[in-house]
Amino acid sequence: MFRIIRVIALLGIVSVATFGLSTQAWSHGDVVPQAMNTDGLPVLGEEWTEENPFRDDAALKDLAIEIGASGYIQNCARCHGLEVMSGGIAPDLRYLEATMDGDEWYIERVRGGAVRDGKVYMPKFDGIISQEGLWAIRSYIDSKPEDEE
Repeated sequence: MFRIIRVIALLGIVSVATFGLSTQAWSHGDVVPQAMNTDGLPVLGEEWTEENPFRDDAALKDLAIEIGASGYIQNCARCHGLEVMSGGIAPDLRYLEATMDGDEWYIERVRGGAVRDGKVYMPKFDGIISQEGLWAIRSYIDSKPEDEE
């Protein structure tokens, strides 16, 4: 009888350990920004532009949106929502003005991240995603209308 109780206890410990490991595997843990492939977009240089250079460029706008969609899904969707529709975890970026003022806020936030009370709410993307990639993501965000539900 004592041997059966030990086996049952051991199985319980193994089950708890397995469950604990499986929840670790399914949680996304630390969020690490992923680099983007921006092939086809012009190199913008070291100096950051003040506004989205792809917004009014008919020849590059569609490519920037396509590249930006991929970068957004990899780096932004987990907090800002699929199709740029936030579920409340992070700001709904559909309401970010597609103007120089909106661009200024966007670039400041994506380059520097967001830290409050020592907690990282959004990682820094500067040095991980290029200027071209970040503006491509902005182009994708701009392509999503505010009233799309």
